[in-house]
Amino acid sequence: MKKIVHSPHAPKAVGPYSQAVEAAGTLYVSGQLPVNPTDGSVPEDITGQTVQCLKNIEAILTEAGYSRADVVKSTVLLDDMNNFGAMNEAYAGFYSEPFPARVCYQVAKLPMGVKVEIETVAVKS
Repeated sequence: MKKIVHSPHAPKAVGPYSQAVEAAGTLYVSGQLPVNPTDGSVPEDITGQTVQCLKNIEAILTEAGYSRADVVKSTVLLDDMNNFGAMNEAYAGFYSEPFPARVCYQVAKLPMGVKVEIETVAVKS
């Protein structure tokens, strides 16, 4: 059975998808944009955007009863691979060892003209 997860501390889904879905002890967090859920603002630089994406992910993890330590995989989408270093530094400040698996892609365009989007999978320990 699947459970839909919604946190009021993360941006609302703006399409036909859920913030996250939990099934069989696994939480699938939809790609999070760097949107501040309080005022809809988006940081200008890649570091601020990465941090906001991760805050949104953490709000959803918390709402579902998971933590950063439960994250097993992240997918990072960048609008420009030249932003990889700054994104990676902000990302490294969010997780601790053992780090989750991760993949990073450059894509042609992201919603709202943002620089980064991050999706996450977490598993109950």
